[in-house]
Amino acid sequence: MSNPLEEINKIAHQLPLLVLKDINQRIGDWLATGGNDDDPYIEQQLRFARRFVKDDIK
Repeated sequence: MSNPLEEINKIAHQLPLLVLKDINQRIGDWLATGGNDDDPYIEQQLRFARRFVKDDIK
């Protein structure tokens, strides 16, 4: 599996702009407070994005 940020980038085009902005803000805040790009929190954001894409397809 790639880095969670890379995975989010791969599906970013399938996310509505508001959702993408929200994920971007959350990740940006996380990293700004000392988090790493491979922390479980980033993986949580990836899971959210994936669920949103799957729900949007239905």
